Amino acid sequence: MKGWMVMAAPAALVFVGAAGWMAFRGAPDAPDDPAVPVMPATVDVAQGETLYADSCASCHGANLEGQPEWRSPGPDGRLPAPPHDETGHTWHHPDRVLFQYTKLGGRAALALQGVDFDSGMPAFGETLTDQEIWNILGYIQSTWPERARRVQAERTAADLANGGN
Repeated sequence: MKGWMVMAAPAALVFVGAAGWMAFRGAPDAPDDPAVPVMPATVDVAQGETLYADSCASCHGANLEGQPEWRSPGPDGRLPAPPHDETGHTWHHPDRVLFQYTKLGGRAALALQGVDFDSGMPAFGETLTDQEIWNILGYIQSTWPERARRVQAERTAADLANGGN
């Protein structure tokens, strides 16, 4: 099962593996509130990988490794970009939070949660479509080990059950 997660695998194999994971994961029912974003039942993992390389890798690393000392604030008070692989905390968050953080940027996404903090994460809502953001998130999630994907899917389901609150 882990063979399809190897970064050097052909894009078709990555897409097939991720599609199987999405089917296994199941697309949760969308809450009644249209403001709560829900990952589509299908994503283009190959496009997500390309978009990640173009839009995210300069900060989060070509191999999703993040910046050094990502848990320690820099002189400006901002935290360096965290890893998006299983060593980071990305998989600890539900899809809604990951989507909002990417689309709106860190400050605006955190404000939705009642937190006043500038994380330094820029907003990509003006440069990427919603589907492109989901494709990037689908790519990132496709690289996680099964346990991390399962835990993250459970957190997403719980978040949806609470209407995104």
